[in-house]
Amino acid sequence: MNAELSRVDLRSDTVTRPTPGMREAMAQALVGDDVFGDDPSVNELQDKIAKMLGFEAALFMATGTQSNLCGLLSHCQRGDEFIVGQMAHSYRWEGGGAAVFGSVQPQPLTQQADGSLALADIEAAIKPDDAHFAITKLVALENTWGGKVLPQTYLNEFSAFALQKGLARHLDGARLFNAAVAQASALGTSPYDEAKRIAQCFDSVSVCFSKGLGAPVGSALCGSKAFIAKAHRLRKMAGGGMRQAGFMAAAASYALDHHVVRLAKDHELMQYLAQSLSGIPGLQFEMPQTNILFIDLVGEAKAKGAALQAHLKQAGIDVTGLYRLRLVTHLDVDRTGIDRTIAAIRQFFQA
Repeated sequence: MNAELSRVDLRSDTVTRPTPGMREAMAQALVGDDVFGDDPSVNELQDKIAKMLGFEAALFMATGTQSNLCGLLSHCQRGDEFIVGQMAHSYRWEGGGAAVFGSVQPQPLTQQADGSLALADIEAAIKPDDAHFAITKLVALENTWGGKVLPQTYLNEFSAFALQKGLARHLDGARLFNAAVAQASALGTSPYDEAKRIAQCFDSVSVCFSKGLGAPVGSALCGSKAFIAKAHRLRKMAGGGMRQAGFMAAAASYALDHHVVRLAKDHELMQYLAQSLSGIPGLQFEMPQTNILFIDLVGEAKAKGAALQAHLKQAGIDVTGLYRLRLVTHLDVDRTGIDRTIAAIRQFFQA
């Protein structure tokens, strides 16, 4: 094994490489021209994810950012606004696409500790029917958010509230299946059933294949047939019409069949990592719910962020952040890699 492959890469679950089975599925994929609608592997994936989440239709996208953008702009017109979390990915880390390309105004709200938006805050942010204001059309949530799972009870209440207020509901479900696996583990149910249960609280859902599910690229936007028809037009304008995309769709389809249930292993590894780091002076964190751990360096340790990064890099371990570290487990990280990480962090703070 070469040095690159022996590194423990905890920067993100986007760094995964296709498994041998996924590579075989990609190599054997039937392809056509998706712009003409005749790529069988893309069509199969779209039908599969739509049915899996309980929607009429789905559209394969190059990225989650593109999927969220097309979703937001399919719900909202110029001069409309969407309510969203202040720290939501679709607001803070997607280049302001809805405002830039769609003249759609975001109305960010402070999120609760679990990533939810308080219903009272949403209600207070809805604009009156007055020419002075943008028209409030949509609320966008994210699940998981920072690795935290939005409670199903909240989603049920949110869904009923939004419908009663006449607001559309969009979910950035980049890590939807992580949420579903965690929820299923707690309830003793199927992750696929929980994914559908979560998704059915929304009018549209964007789900990513290239994070914990391990596909090399791609997301899907799910919704009604009429909604997806709008999104298809927007995808074209956003340069997202791909030709022989079937080999990428085959990877995503393989991930849906083989990599959903195994997400529980990533969650278990992250629990083990967090428990093993608990009690080290200078490290402060909440116990993780899924595969993401944020560690705040506090007290004297706060000045050691750069040195810790360098120490971990020297040990062949990659993480992100200086004063707040982010560590993410995924299918290319095993118990051996996590043990190396624990040992390296302990060694640094004992030196």
